[in-house]
Amino acid sequence: MEPHLQTFRRTLDAYPVGTCPLAMELTMLHNAKTQSCGKCVPCRDGLPQLEGMLQSLLDGDGEPADRERRLQEMRALAELVRDTSDCAIGYQPATVLLGAMTTFEREFDSHVHDTRCLTDRRPVVPCVSLCPAHTDVPGYIALIEKGDHAAAINLIRENNPLPSACALVCEHPCEVHCRRRLIDEPINIRGLKEYAVDHAPGDEVPVPTRGPATGRRIAVVGSGPSGLTAAWFLALMGHEVVIFEANEKPGGMLRYGIPGYRFPKHRLDSDIAGILALGTIEIRCGVRIGRGTSLQDLREEYDSVYVAIGAQAGLTLDIEGGDAEGVMSAVDVLHGLAEDDRPDFRGKRVVVIGGGNVAMDATRTAIRCGAEHVHVVYRRRREDMTALPHEIVGAVREGARLSALFAPTHIEKDDRGAVAALWVQPQMPGPHDHAGRPTPVPADKPAVRLPADVVLIAVGQGIESTHFAESALPLDRTRLVADDTGRVLPHVYSGGDCVSGPSTVIEAIAAGKVAAYAIDEELGYHHTIDFGIEVPHPGPNNRVPTGRVEAPLREPDLRRTDFDYVGERMTAQEAGQEVSRCLRCDHYGSGALVGGRS
Repeated sequence: MEPHLQTFRRTLDAYPVGTCPLAMELTMLHNAKTQSCGKCVPCRDGLPQLEGMLQSLLDGDGEPADRERRLQEMRALAELVRDTSDCAIGYQPATVLLGAMTTFEREFDSHVHDTRCLTDRRPVVPCVSLCPAHTDVPGYIALIEKGDHAAAINLIRENNPLPSACALVCEHPCEVHCRRRLIDEPINIRGLKEYAVDHAPGDEVPVPTRGPATGRRIAVVGSGPSGLTAAWFLALMGHEVVIFEANEKPGGMLRYGIPGYRFPKHRLDSDIAGILALGTIEIRCGVRIGRGTSLQDLREEYDSVYVAIGAQAGLTLDIEGGDAEGVMSAVDVLHGLAEDDRPDFRGKRVVVIGGGNVAMDATRTAIRCGAEHVHVVYRRRREDMTALPHEIVGAVREGARLSALFAPTHIEKDDRGAVAALWVQPQMPGPHDHAGRPTPVPADKPAVRLPADVVLIAVGQGIESTHFAESALPLDRTRLVADDTGRVLPHVYSGGDCVSGPSTVIEAIAAGKVAAYAIDEELGYHHTIDFGIEVPHPGPNNRVPTGRVEAPLREPDLRRTDFDYVGERMTAQEAGQEVSRCLRCDHYGSGALVGGRS
């Protein structure tokens, strides 16, 4: 990614959804020009000129040819300001403008040729837009407020058949731009979902009536969140679905990658039972495609195939001593834990390499398995860790030590060939990479020896793609290549971590939903699904600044001793206050412009 796109991407990440990009950029230019010291001409004169040209474009001045010429002049002037300004006050806003012109090329063209925003560029409800599955958040919060928890669960299941999973392990992107921030803090959306699930488990809520049988059969490879989601929607449409799962139990990484203290397995079983209650979904466990049954067999027997095998293979580090006894894959440890194969770390010194959620899960698991000392090392800064912030905090509070800017160099063995220590080289943050994070570079400091008995490697995950490569499915390195609908080949689709790389549960759910509708269309149908749930009409907004309710956690000294769920239930009083804070953007303000529920 070009540097100006990196800069603009960071700016865009912090901006509300649904805004015209040109109007957004005009505001930024207006603010930027007020900071100019007036010393250099490109900044002093160039920024006001750019603002005027962009304002003229937004106003639709002139003929299309005039506006096209003005757009090209604006690009040339922005490049001049970027390249010749004395300091960041000039070149930064010009860089951001160039990023906007590239990222939102369609929007700029629409203003040039049609003098208006794109027809699909309109204000939307932030929490719904930012949920990858587009769950009706205000709707189910309103139903929780009414006390109709079963209806709330079914409204969630209109877009996401795994409400328990998302209630406990979702990264809740829906809260990022919650408009409640204008008053106090974002609503605890995930906490309210957990409250609803507590009162209406998935296996106790009646499922909707599925559509008339179509006679079509679809094979789903993998029973993780993406595969289960695709099966759910396809079954609701009237198709028959057979899921093939390599493990002995369904759930994929929900079962074999997330420890019970974060996601108790009975909660997962509840969600799966609710999905299977549709009656036209069969799960065949212990069947690995490529051994006995091939992908080609599925293509011949079924009308469509959805490949959702996830990314369950732990990656390794190619460092000296990596073959020592005591070096383990964190993914393998978590998988074994789900099969009641609990590692014995009593009295041992454990070092975990990595900074993602798997690393934190491995860290907190090692603590619960009796490790005397657990040390996490990460080659970047702590703020660059990809693990959820509360998972990092949880690990530290439970007793783990965390060292950032430590890059592993080699593993020292003892006389028996077992791990004796991990050697790390201190780092310092350098230039930003394509994702906008500082690249770690070796610091002028001596290497550090970390005594260890066990080294858990949690540096990423891959997919087991050999059979699918042999079946002529396109791959990019080890990931399957699919288009935006999940289509890989005619009547073969794929989605989730095996396409995107390791991502979040809700992203995998969204991919399964998209693929299900695409499969339905390719089969010649155009099914729509409506659970017929009526969302209560809102009362007056509660605009009194009020603190956000957080469900309490068990004390660290207690929870670190077992694998019981770390959280405690939100009370009716707490939930009642939290639902009252929802501003119902689906009815009030700009949300009403997109036809919110009534």
